[in-house]
Amino acid sequence: MSDEEPRDQPTEAWTPQFEPEDDYEAPSGTRRVSPADRARARAAASQPAGPSAPARRAPDEPRRRLGLRRLIALAVLAVAIGATVFAVLLFQPFTGKGSGSVTVQVPRGASASQIGDILARGGVVDSSFFFSLRAKLSGKRGALRSGSFKLAKGMSYASAIDALTRVPPAAPVAHFTIPEGLSRREVAARLKGSGLTGSYVNATKRAPGFKPSAYGAPASTPTLEGFLFPATYDLKPHAPASALVAKQLVAFRRNFAGLSLADAKRKQLTSYDLVVIASMVEREAQRDDERPLVAAVIYNRLHDHIPLGIDATLRYALNDWTKPLTQSQLALPTPYNTRLRQGLPPTPIGNPGLASLKAAANPAKSAFLYYVVKPGTCGRHAFSSSNAQFLADVARYNDARNKAGGRSPTTCKQ
Repeated sequence: MSDEEPRDQPTEAWTPQFEPEDDYEAPSGTRRVSPADRARARAAASQPAGPSAPARRAPDEPRRRLGLRRLIALAVLAVAIGATVFAVLLFQPFTGKGSGSVTVQVPRGASASQIGDILARGGVVDSSFFFSLRAKLSGKRGALRSGSFKLAKGMSYASAIDALTRVPPAAPVAHFTIPEGLSRREVAARLKGSGLTGSYVNATKRAPGFKPSAYGAPASTPTLEGFLFPATYDLKPHAPASALVAKQLVAFRRNFAGLSLADAKRKQLTSYDLVVIASMVEREAQRDDERPLVAAVIYNRLHDHIPLGIDATLRYALNDWTKPLTQSQLALPTPYNTRLRQGLPPTPIGNPGLASLKAAANPAKSAFLYYVVKPGTCGRHAFSSSNAQFLADVARYNDARNKAGGRSPTTCKQ
């Protein structure tokens, strides 16, 4: 190298130390990538994708998701429509109380489903299934009643259920109370003004289907006296007298059927004789514990062929239960005068209750032949088996009556 050459001139060509790409002018809008960025990209591409790396989306995935959403929306819509239709069929908001009429019979013990079948067959409701379901949902399934119902055709389930569960208002009822022991004529007098229609006296002469002869009464028995069981009966207002008589006869059959007739049969007495005895016991005894004793006196006097001497039988013939009997009346030759005539009167003298019927069927085991009221004992009697004792008891009674000014000495002293 010569000393004349300038020192600042290079002796050989100088080449910049970078790759030609670094000098590349990137198009407008494109970020220039540095060598460091390129290295990082190559390193990332060489590493496997981890769990957090987002999956690449296939080009048709948005379309599939849109279709799935549409299917779900259609399914929800179908369920909503189905539920609405089911609710309309079940609750029937547009169905009224129906029209026309049809009579249906609901048997006792029928289930809600069976009742629904009956109503559906009759055209009352559209569906047995929906009727049963509606009855269950309303809580009235157990309240559905049996019987005969006049319903409309095409009723809503709610209207049909209401008709079958509605308890009808109680019909007006008249109460008729018949005391024990009264004769049919006495009962007729008590029934005046009660609202009963027709003649009770006429209605108690005969009744369809009831024969006194079935109880051993003579065929000539004139009335139903003795069989008109005393009790309280409920009838419709202004019911006919025959309706009351029919109930009384039914009650007599039922109560008489429970009696034991062994004692009466051993003494060769008929069922009718037993009713006659019971009618006298009813008139004579005021206390239940004395009824079997009064019955025993009647049985014993019949056995010994002694006249019964019961004034109530004569009073029955006279139809007079209050006035004192006169001597001329006590001498009347009527078959009901048991002072003069032996044996039982020809008919019952009233209508006995169950206590007197039981006493007549099962009299006390005693030898008593007499009884008379004990003064001041609320209707108790002094019973005796000898005439002497009886006369002493009568004297005590007469003395008490005289002290009472001739009135019956029945004031109670307990």
